[in-house]
Amino acid sequence: MAPSIVVEHLSRYYRVYRKQPGLLGSLRGLVHRQYADVRAVDDVSFTIEQGELVGFLGPNGAGKTTTLKVLAGLLHPSAGQVAVLGFTPWRREAALQRQFTLVMGQKSQLWWDLPPIESYLLNQALYDIPEPTFRETLAELADLLDLEPLLHIQVRKLSLGERMKCELAAALLHRPRVLFLDEPTIGLDVVMQKKMRDFVRAYNQRYQATVLLTSHYMDDVKELCDRVLIVNHGKLVYDGRLEAIVARYADHRVLVAAFEAPVARQALAELGEVLAWDPLRATLRLPRAAISERAALLLERFPVADLAIQEPQVEDVIRQVFGEA
Repeated sequence: MAPSIVVEHLSRYYRVYRKQPGLLGSLRGLVHRQYADVRAVDDVSFTIEQGELVGFLGPNGAGKTTTLKVLAGLLHPSAGQVAVLGFTPWRREAALQRQFTLVMGQKSQLWWDLPPIESYLLNQALYDIPEPTFRETLAELADLLDLEPLLHIQVRKLSLGERMKCELAAALLHRPRVLFLDEPTIGLDVVMQKKMRDFVRAYNQRYQATVLLTSHYMDDVKELCDRVLIVNHGKLVYDGRLEAIVARYADHRVLVAAFEAPVARQALAELGEVLAWDPLRATLRLPRAAISERAALLLERFPVADLAIQEPQVEDVIRQVFGEA
């Protein structure tokens, strides 16, 4: 089976005008303008198979949204080749338009002064969705996202979480095979974020849809994505499994111990870096290669009541990757 998304040496450059400050700078700009090339995406290559749910990570300005816009056909690349379901996105062929969707957490496709159902009916006409299929899909989405009470309320009167649920439903009425999700949980509370993640996972499993997800909320990535792509300054710096990046970039593990009797901080420091301490509980940072040996020494030397060995937080590892890149 052919991959859903193929990106080969994708680059996207912008030419921007650099204005000098002040009135004098404005006058100089009238005569001699200074320009600079910004490399938003710089020689990026990756392949995503059908049914994969992939996290697309990077700091602000790394090139994530630009890449998604190229994949969705909103931008032309400066160089490179891109195929989505075998089509070239910027040709905007109807056969491709009916099979993918782009959801941007900070952009709305719903009519502000109309209830969501009116926008859904418009999408039905735009995508030429047969009436039975439209009603069936809308019923499924309403059930999964609990939309029934919201369908006939003006969009401007809905809360942010309610609007995002309606936005996601509008993007999926035509049952796309490829989803580009750009910060779909931005601004939502933790309960609504969880509901949105559950829905994305359910849709992915039900329709074997391919999902490329960008998010600054690491819980989104940890719960949904086995594989991550990490970009920084427009370049792809990592492509692999999420747990592998921890093993690759984190040379330590965290040991949390509770004690039956008070233990001195200085005694624990002989085993490794003490991150947190009180006489009956301590957290230590230990070299990954020596974790078994140091844990055995801890059990041997101290009155341990409970012991847990943890991986570093994914957020910390990702920050380290950004720093090295």
